[in-house]
Amino acid sequence: MKKSTLSVLVSIGFMATPAYSHDEPNTASIAVSLAGTYKEGVDIDAYWASEKLDGIRAYWTGSELLTRKGHTIVAPDWFIEPLPEYPIDGELWAGRGGFQQVARTVLDSQPDDEQWAKIRFMMFDLPQSAGMFPKRYYELETLVNKLDHPHLKLVEHYPISTEEALLRALEDISSQNGEGVMLRKLAEVYRPGRSDDLIKVKKHQDDEAVIVGYTDGKGKFRGMVGALILRMPNGQEFKIGSGLSLAVREDPPALGAQVTYRYNGFTDSGIPRFARYIAVREGY
Repeated sequence: MKKSTLSVLVSIGFMATPAYSHDEPNTASIAVSLAGTYKEGVDIDAYWASEKLDGIRAYWTGSELLTRKGHTIVAPDWFIEPLPEYPIDGELWAGRGGFQQVARTVLDSQPDDEQWAKIRFMMFDLPQSAGMFPKRYYELETLVNKLDHPHLKLVEHYPISTEEALLRALEDISSQNGEGVMLRKLAEVYRPGRSDDLIKVKKHQDDEAVIVGYTDGKGKFRGMVGALILRMPNGQEFKIGSGLSLAVREDPPALGAQVTYRYNGFTDSGIPRFARYIAVREGY
């Protein structure tokens, strides 16, 4: 398959990771590596690939879990006690399609052991370890094997040499309700900030918009919300009903709340095509 076909199928953007404050947040975001934009001509052989996880970015400082924006994640003691006294970059994940489960769990300032038992800390880098990524990855793999806890896992990486192979991996993951593919450059130390050290590849796009209204539900949704009316940053408004759970329809997010939605391109009038609701982002 030609490179141009891949560029049509995939969409790359900012890392959409929530950050929620249970108490007083830290004053600054955590210095983590952020995904750059996929472009034709990228030397894919210079990267290892992994599955992009649809969870919440979590940074273990050596003493606590923080979101990317520096807010404390209140996890049960048993969840974090095995972790070492040095930083680990990772993702809190509840399996493919489990983002809302993760969000509900980490938003709770009183951690629920039963819910946290469904969460895994998927670790993918050691920010303060010296050396290029293969060395850091080996050290992390050794650590995870030593810890030997079912909720502490390694994000597996593997070599990928062509765009055709990348596309096959993307199709395979997407067909199983996965989020996409991450590419991590081998010959680089851990560098905070957005760069081509880290690239995400997805078949769909994510974005955020503000709730400005609701429509009434009909039929089986009578007496509930039928759709949210969202306003994009450019002022364009559209309705979104796909992806709304029964709980959201019965008790929708408040007007002014920011929500994340997923879509596949735009219509001729600039409306997100096949838009579906993912989760509220208010307070993140």
